[in-house]
Amino acid sequence: MEPKLYKFSGAGNDFVLVDGRKGGVERFREPESIGEVCRRYATDGLMILGEISRQARNDNEGARYDNERVDFSMEFFNPDGTGGMMCGNGGRCIVAFADMLGIKPAGDEYVFMAGDGLHTAKILSKDPEKWIVRLKMSDVKGVEPILGGYFTNTGTRHFVRFVPDVNAIDINVDGPRWRHDPAFAPEGANVNFVQVAKDGLHVRTFEKGVEGETLACGTGITASSLVASFAGKTALTSVDIQCRRGDWLNVEFEITAPGCFQNVYLTGPAEIVKTI
Repeated sequence: MEPKLYKFSGAGNDFVLVDGRKGGVERFREPESIGEVCRRYATDGLMILGEISRQARNDNEGARYDNERVDFSMEFFNPDGTGGMMCGNGGRCIVAFADMLGIKPAGDEYVFMAGDGLHTAKILSKDPEKWIVRLKMSDVKGVEPILGGYFTNTGTRHFVRFVPDVNAIDINVDGPRWRHDPAFAPEGANVNFVQVAKDGLHVRTFEKGVEGETLACGTGITASSLVASFAGKTALTSVDIQCRRGDWLNVEFEITAPGCFQNVYLTGPAEIVKTI
């Protein structure tokens, strides 16, 4: 019997989540099945929550992986079946999913393994169907000015362009143009259009793997905030960002050198939409 599927949303970024700790999830790693599930339930990706069991031991103190405690693993897949990268909104959703499943962190915060390495996260508040999660993202080791914008990697590859008005962008034309630019070949890059406003940053993202605009992109919002700091668009190290649906997220960070950042945190909502 296949495990149940659950639909979660991180600020409008929707995902199918599945508990893979007892197995039975192999088909959810197959590109055709991933695409079918994402189309059927109108989501931007699929995630499998699993255990770190082959390299780790489980005991009352939790699992340990490379000398670090790990509560679960996160496998993320785009609708086209590609995986191996981080998803910021997905990271918050899978932490909420873990809490819903009764997985308790061995310490005061969750530790999980994603495609770009270890992450920690803390649930700041919750009600029966909505959680506010503070997620630690990967350190960023550089920002590259390129093509009139900026390239960086926040667990996923991102190209950031500043525009006067994000609502004036024809994202179905301009998004693919930059996503497929030869400068980013062969992997391509997600494309973020960023407007600097009095109340914070307004961001729209065209995501590779989805091949369209998503209502929010956690790694893209993180990239946009860090690039805004690098480019001198903001002097703040705690930046508020408005997503396409109207939700607000927050990115905090420390600057270690020009274009280099550590202790990067993404805070925002994660909510369960339905059990499928």
